[in-house]
Amino acid sequence: MTDSLRNFRSICKKIICIGRNYSEHASELGNAVPSKPIIFMKPPSAFVTEPNDIQIPSEWNELHHEVELGVIIDKKCQNVSKEEAEENIGGYCLALDMTERTIQNELKKQGHPWLLAKGFDTSCPCGDFIEKSKINLSSSVDLWLNVNGNRKQNGHTSEMIFSVPDLIVYISKYITLEHGDLILTGTPAGVGPVKRGDQIQAGINGENDLKYSMKFNVV
Repeated sequence: MTDSLRNFRSICKKIICIGRNYSEHASELGNAVPSKPIIFMKPPSAFVTEPNDIQIPSEWNELHHEVELGVIIDKKCQNVSKEEAEENIGGYCLALDMTERTIQNELKKQGHPWLLAKGFDTSCPCGDFIEKSKINLSSSVDLWLNVNGNRKQNGHTSEMIFSVPDLIVYISKYITLEHGDLILTGTPAGVGPVKRGDQIQAGINGENDLKYSMKFNVV
């Protein structure tokens, strides 16, 4: 099924995102470290790929950047065990979770869902398919992000509170994961604003000659 997953963005039915999965990121936003994964979603219409731009909706002035490891699901999985979880991974990708932080905070204070702040068009810039064999979940990969050439985020997946298998187990208890679905596993510390005219470059580095980067203009 790997061939179809290379075009995962065209078959993805849901983008499931994990909030506060790095303790330093939770702290920088003044949030408590969660005892269970915090789950929210983006629609597949949020995808944007190079050479297209990240578009800030006209009535907004800025967005926050969040660089993340994406996990692409291969086999349909429902209520899987931790031992089965890794078998259901088809590959990986580099992704951004673009966020309108002011709106998110306002909606949270009111007890309302914050889909609008996370799910708008182009809120999920996404890179190409990365082979499953390129990432060993028992080791760590590095995630980094620059804004206008200045390093803003630099983290390691070993710092995740909930591991990738743990996330798949938890999500699949409640939501069936299907071929081509994407899980965004959370962002390390260093999130911050971007405005129109800025340029974001993000990358992922690791063992097995893993080195991938992508670049987006913000308009």
